[in-house]
Amino acid sequence: MLDKNRHSPDFTIFFVTMILISIGIIMVFSSSAYSSDISHGDMYFYLRRQLFNASIGVVALIFAMNIHYKVLYKFAAPILLGTMSLLVLTLLIGKVSGGAGRWIGLGGFIFQPSEIVKLAMVLFMAKSLSLNQKNLKNFGRGLLPQLVILGIVCALILAQPDLGTAVAVAGTIYLLLVVAGAKPLHLTMLASSGLVAIAVAIIAEPYRLRRIMAFINPYEDPIGAGFQTIQSLLALGSGGLLGMGLGNGRQKLLYIPERHTDFIYAVLGEELGFIGAAFILILFVIFVWRGFKIAVSAPDNFTSLVAAGITIMISFQALMNIGVVTGSLPVTGITLPFISYGGSSLVFTMAGVGILLGISRYTKST
Repeated sequence: MLDKNRHSPDFTIFFVTMILISIGIIMVFSSSAYSSDISHGDMYFYLRRQLFNASIGVVALIFAMNIHYKVLYKFAAPILLGTMSLLVLTLLIGKVSGGAGRWIGLGGFIFQPSEIVKLAMVLFMAKSLSLNQKNLKNFGRGLLPQLVILGIVCALILAQPDLGTAVAVAGTIYLLLVVAGAKPLHLTMLASSGLVAIAVAIIAEPYRLRRIMAFINPYEDPIGAGFQTIQSLLALGSGGLLGMGLGNGRQKLLYIPERHTDFIYAVLGEELGFIGAAFILILFVIFVWRGFKIAVSAPDNFTSLVAAGITIMISFQALMNIGVVTGSLPVTGITLPFISYGGSSLVFTMAGVGILLGISRYTKST
């Protein structure tokens, strides 16, 4: 039976997402062809994988778009509990790479549970905040239980260790609390507590402290902690206004680390120039505009907060990544949504877009 209240999804969000993913596939190939030919003997190694990731992501998007928001409301808590269990499992049997155990292998597939928990936290917090709207101004009854859950999730992510993702999750939920209407005093207390927690996490790990020092002055350790930032800035500076041309970048030739993941925006800026880099920013701005438009016209408080949360989640991560690439933030290991290489990140981000599109089908006005 057709739902008479349902209409077409927000095509602007859909098309912006598809454009970003298409650019991402092109840039993944451009940034990885040389290095993957050396390391794997196959210049198309990462391209094929990203095409596969994008295909699975499209399926996830379509599937999520057709889930009724009442189902998401009903299962928000079980979904979060399930993803938290995966985080615990990651600590026990996680696949270690680069000194961090953030992945779980399932058959021939490897995925990152922390990517799922971002979306699960948005759904859970949206439900919890919508249920406690009357008590939102009361810290003990309206916020404390949710913040305890957030603290546990962030602690599990930090234990991997993965400070960048923990900050992304905490930052997303903090901004969602702002949208929900939490008291300014409580928000100030939370921000202060969060900054203290980040400072403690940085001091506890010497490599994080080195990253902070490199952020302040990367040229103090140009071949160590400051190397990524310096190479990223060189790439962006070399791009100029119009860029060196697609495929003609030099920094991707084993100079800049994580060229197809964390620092793909630097390669994009070098090859497509300021115009290309600005075009990506404009696409994200359009995404944010349409995402909040959906939130404002959503059918109820829960869907409004979900739409706002997903929009914040994606845009906040993009802001963090671009901030790192431009030297505006310390290196965090956060990928650029839709653009960077990665299976878990792309698939679950697209699932989030699917949920957003699903909500847009029930908006009061578009």
